[in-house]
Amino acid sequence: MKYLLTLCCLPLLFSLNAQNLVSVTFLGQKTKAELLQEFNNLPFIQFGARYYQVAYTTKSVQGVPDTATGLLAIPDQAGRIYPRLVYQHGTSGSKQDVPSVNVLSGGEGIVGRLFAGLGYVAFLPDYLGLGPKSKGFHPYVHAESEAWAATDMLRASATWLEQEQVATNDQLFITGYSQGGHGAMALHRAVEQDPDQEFTVTAAAPMSGPYSISGVMRDLILNDTVYYYPAYIPNTALSYQTVYGNLFNDLTDVFKPEYAGLIGQFYNNTISLSELNGLLISALTANEGDSRPFRMLQPALVQAVQTNPAHPINLALNDNDTYDKDWLPEAPFRLFYCMGDDQVPFRNSLLARDSFLAKGVTNFQIQDVLPTGDHGECYVPAMTGTIIFFLGFQQIGIVGVQDPAQTISLTLSPNPAGQQVVVGGLKHSGRYEIFDMQGKTRQSGALNSSEPVITLAALPGGVYLFKVETDAGWVVEKLVVR
Repeated sequence: MKYLLTLCCLPLLFSLNAQNLVSVTFLGQKTKAELLQEFNNLPFIQFGARYYQVAYTTKSVQGVPDTATGLLAIPDQAGRIYPRLVYQHGTSGSKQDVPSVNVLSGGEGIVGRLFAGLGYVAFLPDYLGLGPKSKGFHPYVHAESEAWAATDMLRASATWLEQEQVATNDQLFITGYSQGGHGAMALHRAVEQDPDQEFTVTAAAPMSGPYSISGVMRDLILNDTVYYYPAYIPNTALSYQTVYGNLFNDLTDVFKPEYAGLIGQFYNNTISLSELNGLLISALTANEGDSRPFRMLQPALVQAVQTNPAHPINLALNDNDTYDKDWLPEAPFRLFYCMGDDQVPFRNSLLARDSFLAKGVTNFQIQDVLPTGDHGECYVPAMTGTIIFFLGFQQIGIVGVQDPAQTISLTLSPNPAGQQVVVGGLKHSGRYEIFDMQGKTRQSGALNSSEPVITLAALPGGVYLFKVETDAGWVVEKLVVR
């Protein structure tokens, strides 16, 4: 893919107000045609995108005021009412490797303009300790702060969106990949457990995340196996020391001296996480014969963690599992993963699945989207599954239309369908498109509200998405053809 490097910064400064907005800086825009070119002509793209770096006040893990940043991407078509979507990003290699910065260089921030093109107002928080504004060390895979960084961004942006006449409805979609999968599940849980019920999750789809910090990820650390991402371990240890303050007194309490020095360079921001990972692999290979991160650890520390469930490290790990005994997800929920994942073991998803099913969760599915795919290869099919899943719930209305959700509601009958399907519930004529699960348009045409019968003779049996667009907005429903 080609990524246009658009940089046009027009800062809009605001004084602190009830929404805690500090500044909004315009970063760039792309037309619908440019987005289609960038994302391989994905047929669900309907809009262009404008994107901004948002700075807003929040709190640090110590509870003191902090300023965080994030990427805000909006569809370029006025007069529509859009749903909101939060995308939680994956592990950052450096402080600047965040959506509100790397959107300009083809990094993970491009997901923001993708979702804007799909018709969402997209929020991509940079998290605490990352980006150009936030202070201190990033609280890596700390569930609680991953959640409040996102909700504070939603709150902070609301007034500016209203001033810019960007209308949003009550829908809220949540997703994220890798660390962002952990952050997405943490946010979903926080929203549904909020006693004030400020937001309501429409649908959520965490992807390939380390949900089982105290189980699967702990076992990975404490087993003497080859693993080529050793820097995740000190990143987590430094994070939880920053949050809880009682895990260790000195790095050499946890790591052997020959590794603690390298880790200290990362903590002091002398080297990036990516550089630390390479240095640790080299040191482990030289000292131990291969990259076996377990051998970085002090034997006394390992014994204490293995034998004492109340050890501060075990308590910190338990505190950051993103599923717990008291949470039963209410919104439609999907987990996407790959069995061949070489960074985040697939057992994270299976353990989360087992926990949710044991508690009786409904409208929940889990899918191995590419069994042989590694962590990088898993991203595209997981994202594709998420996009299609969300399309089945997304509603886009028209400003000025009363009760747009009712106006654009539709039913398909029979469903499963045979040779024909009747489209019910429409109050306006419009157009329809039928997409297959790979996103290809398989059939399209005009739709008359007085004669809403569609012939499906050319469609083979399978599962499709049936999209209807009228003057009142658009809506998508799942259609099964026998």
